[in-house]
Amino acid sequence: MSTLNLPQYPIKTIKKNRKPFIFDELRKKYVALTPEEWVRQHFVHYLIAQKKYPPGLIANEMSLNLNGTSKRCDTVVYDKQARPRVIIEYKAPHIAITEKVFAQISRYNLVLRVDYLIVSNGMQHYCCRMDYANHSCTFLPDIPDYDKL
Repeated sequence: MSTLNLPQYPIKTIKKNRKPFIFDELRKKYVALTPEEWVRQHFVHYLIAQKKYPPGLIANEMSLNLNGTSKRCDTVVYDKQARPRVIIEYKAPHIAITEKVFAQISRYNLVLRVDYLIVSNGMQHYCCRMDYANHSCTFLPDIPDYDKL
């Protein structure tokens, strides 16, 4: 897998039936190692190790119902009252972060109404803070530490 614009961490991988799997610390199991999963695991580790996000308040592959259709958010971060605060959408490193990606995460936010949306392809990371009163969002220069959410 490619080097990302994220800190390295001790990765645990195995092969099952000649296919690579990576250990997901949050789900406590090995999952198929795809380019998107490579980004997810590095980004989640970055949030925990660098930004001090509590692992117990982060969920990968969070299901939600959007207009009668089952969808999955790549990662959702909760506050200490179990309210969703952040939705994160990952793309493989070779996938450009476009308006279409933000439209996807914005649809998920119609259900969850979080304060922050983050999109990353492992090379570029974008974070915006939602302003529901003014029907807008502000792009931030960095991913906020957990205690600043």
